[in-house]
Amino acid sequence: MSEPGPSRWNSTQITGVAAALLSALASGFVPIFGKLAYEAGLEPFTVVMLRTVGAAALLWGFYLVFARHSLFIYPFALWACIIAGVVNGLGSLMFYTSLKDLNASLSQLLFTLYPIFLTLFSWLDGYRLSRLTLLRLALALLAIFLLKWSDPSGANWGAALLMIGSGALYALHIALNQHTLYDVPSPTVTLYTLSGMASTVFIAYLLGGLPVLPANAATWQPVLLLTLVTVAGRLTLFIGVKHLGGMQTILLNLSEALVTIVAANMLLREALTPLQWLGAGLLAVSLLLVTREQALGDSPRPKPWLLLFTTWFEAVRPQLPRARQAAKCEASTPPRTIGEE
Repeated sequence: MSEPGPSRWNSTQITGVAAALLSALASGFVPIFGKLAYEAGLEPFTVVMLRTVGAAALLWGFYLVFARHSLFIYPFALWACIIAGVVNGLGSLMFYTSLKDLNASLSQLLFTLYPIFLTLFSWLDGYRLSRLTLLRLALALLAIFLLKWSDPSGANWGAALLMIGSGALYALHIALNQHTLYDVPSPTVTLYTLSGMASTVFIAYLLGGLPVLPANAATWQPVLLLTLVTVAGRLTLFIGVKHLGGMQTILLNLSEALVTIVAANMLLREALTPLQWLGAGLLAVSLLLVTREQALGDSPRPKPWLLLFTTWFEAVRPQLPRARQAAKCEASTPPRTIGEE
């Protein structure tokens, strides 16, 4: 009788992996419906405002009727969710502004560079990454390089940098929310984070001069579809983060690039070069290696918020006396691990 291997998962791990993959499936259609909305004549600030405010309104309506218990949150966690929402709201404005000047496939592939930034934030937070996790990250980044480097469209580099910046803010909001998710249910975190996003993009829409709204049903259709995949992607994203931790969820979420590539080929007639298909294959290998992670979902208790920021300062400026003192206090606790040791 064979001994259980590293691929034998418990129910928590299965839930986390399934949620992360469902989030990737939903999120992969975001740039597709965004491009369809632009083809219908809408402006970026209109699209991002309608999809985010609409998604928040749907969640509020559902929770008020069917899940009022999910509305409870203590004040500090509420502000943490709102701050994370503001960060991601600014990233969304950058994403949709850039999306107008890039094709859907390249947009999603540039956006999926966000694991680099999440790795940095995880390191600042004291996490140790296993060799397998680092290998998966390296394969994913090589895949993204091949997918972008062989792009035949002559991309707008200003828009490309804006897209990468939106990914950095996305990673930051994941890193912030991972701490809140320790003792707050994921549906509650989703609601208040999305509410912070909605407030941010609505203010931007007002400051942007109130761009024109959809004029008919055909124009509304891609916006409504975008709203639905936003709700689905957000709910499942934070379920994944709660059960697997931010880094493992993000690595699985890279499969959204594959979803976008296939959907763009079918719906927008965007084609890939042979090198881009090679990159897509490497990305698939990186995703499949999740089955070999031995400590998948075995994420330790996050640091309290105050200690989190002193740790960040310690990593950047080790000469700070207070930061060194905080690090000494933390030394008595077991080291954090993402993936296998």
